[in-house]
Amino acid sequence: MNHYASPSAPPRRTRRIVILGLAILGLASAVFVVRRPLMMSAPRCMAGRWHGCFDTFNGVVLMTLVALPLAVLVVWALARRRRAAGVTWAWRMSLAEVGMVHGTVPFVWMTMMPGAGAGTVPARLSLVPLRDLVTMGPLGIVGNLLVFAALGFFAPMRFRAAASVPRILALGAGCSVLVETAQYVLRLDRVSSVDDVLVNAAGAVLAALASRRWWRSTADAPSDRPRPAPAPAPAG
Repeated sequence: MNHYASPSAPPRRTRRIVILGLAILGLASAVFVVRRPLMMSAPRCMAGRWHGCFDTFNGVVLMTLVALPLAVLVVWALARRRRAAGVTWAWRMSLAEVGMVHGTVPFVWMTMMPGAGAGTVPARLSLVPLRDLVTMGPLGIVGNLLVFAALGFFAPMRFRAAASVPRILALGAGCSVLVETAQYVLRLDRVSSVDDVLVNAAGAVLAALASRRWWRSTADAPSDRPRPAPAPAPAG
């Protein structure tokens, strides 16, 4: 026996449990920090009222958390169906698809919320790079980094064509340009800024780098096509 062999890596199940535990702990910590603002919107959201729930940041965040168990159920259903069909990486593909939607739609919804002067004040455009970063503040910068973070994290895990940092940068920048253009055209009383595009794209790239160990190792593997059945052995 080789007594000098390096110790084996921890089992994959253990790593998954640790990652899941850290994710749950982080989510619980975030909910604890913002529990008071969320509870202010809870009565209106539970009553199904648009005003005070779906037109406020707190309401959108609360409904996103409430819908999280449903998102997990959808991931399970998709993965089970794919595994039954023999699709490679069924769980990873299903998680990536649901994660992109559940993690991106709420942030885009919040960025498209109209301001107090929507439809009356002229549309505002800022094309000077880095000028608006000072006025954003730490909270604004973090919020812009998170807008397309889920897209950057999960897209390369699901689509082979997006499995590279330059492509994620282009994807994040392109989606951000669409959002900023919509804000300008619809006159939502928001500033359409090039800095928003830069920070949004940077958030997508940072998230893609965080998931790089998963999408680099499976860049050529995920496919919706079932695995081919093994050829029967020749008789005799």
